[in-house]
Amino acid sequence: MRAFPEEIPDAECEEVLARVCAIDVAKESGMVCTRLPGPSGRRSSRVWQVPATTNAISDLAAALVAAGVQKATVESTSDYWRIWFYLLEAAGLDVQLVNARDVKNVPGRPKTDKLDAVWLAKLTEKGLLRPSFVPPAEIRVLRDYTRMRVDLVRDRTRYWSRLEKLLEDALIKVTSVASTVRTMSTRDMVEALIAGQRDPHALADLARGRLRGKHPALVEALTGRFDDHHGELARILLDQIDRLDTEIAKLTDRIGQLLDHVDPPSPPAPPGSDSDAAATLHARGRLAEIPGIGTGSAQLIIAEVGLDMTRFPTAAHLVSWAKLCPRTIQSGTSLSAGKTGKGNPYLKGALGMVAAAAARGKNTFLSERYRRLVKRRGKGKALVAVARSILVIVWHLLADPAARFHDLGADFYDRRVNTARKTNSLIRQLEALGHTVTLQPTA
Repeated sequence: MRAFPEEIPDAECEEVLARVCAIDVAKESGMVCTRLPGPSGRRSSRVWQVPATTNAISDLAAALVAAGVQKATVESTSDYWRIWFYLLEAAGLDVQLVNARDVKNVPGRPKTDKLDAVWLAKLTEKGLLRPSFVPPAEIRVLRDYTRMRVDLVRDRTRYWSRLEKLLEDALIKVTSVASTVRTMSTRDMVEALIAGQRDPHALADLARGRLRGKHPALVEALTGRFDDHHGELARILLDQIDRLDTEIAKLTDRIGQLLDHVDPPSPPAPPGSDSDAAATLHARGRLAEIPGIGTGSAQLIIAEVGLDMTRFPTAAHLVSWAKLCPRTIQSGTSLSAGKTGKGNPYLKGALGMVAAAAARGKNTFLSERYRRLVKRRGKGKALVAVARSILVIVWHLLADPAARFHDLGADFYDRRVNTARKTNSLIRQLEALGHTVTLQPTA
């Protein structure tokens, strides 16, 4: 079979930048390299070390602006890149952040900070670098708050786990009867234990709701050896949990205030639209219409991907950046799919929980998609596929401020079935098994 050349258009023009700067970042300093046209027309490189302090980097930014630098590249080393990126950006320079994995030098060459900076500058002037996504300043502030909230929620979960472990050490098996240690009934029982109550019948009487119907089992579970040292430790854990509850509530209020500033309501729909589409909603409100997404998840998604979808030309670009699509591996005629990659842990974690919630739903497109995929792909891959579908929906809603979510329905796949083709396929399968098929239409 004869293969013909395939023309692949470049995503960006290959214009060589005349004046560039690159910085190889370390903790205490950075190696700066500028490449500028010289008096003879030949390009020259200048390399020097700059301390990683606000004053030194501000002076560097002023010098780069005066030299007419068109683009500055900063290598993303740990969190050390932040001071360089933020100060150069504030000075008005066009700054791009690049992953250190994408800018490795040619193997076998000597590796020093000076040579790395020169190599980075040469790649910058040729336009061969793929910049990382850095949201605008107001979204970065919002992201700091949402990530702190996620971290505190995880800390609170760890304290609940420690409390459950402490109860097990005291031979209190209340979590074998109650669904979780976090219920109000369990909290009342633990508070009573701390206060000195040891009678299992009196403790079981504190149960609420459906748990009251399990009184005999609760009496058995609450019969243990809870002593004073268990009470002191349980008090410390509950105080920490209460403190975290307060801090999480404060963060949630602050996140709402920030979103009110950066997320204005969508413009009203044109006249003649239905009432749902005509209503104005914030982006987080439109995202919350997606099955599985709540207010907190919508806030976190906006904080991680931003509101400006021009940074991601298509939904596929956003999915690829989030590492929710498998990597294609081709060697000769062999074509296989690799792993999805690490991606943004906060975004992937939120989408994973959202996908799990959507999969538990009923009579929705996402729940039906999960049920169709889990049969042949397993739970893990099915959840990743649902998370990808959710992120595609998110892109469309954020790219078009007037768009609203409309569920395709659980029968979406059934409506796409070609009944004649499906009938012929089933007939052939039955005939191959030795049956004679006679079709009779239903009444």
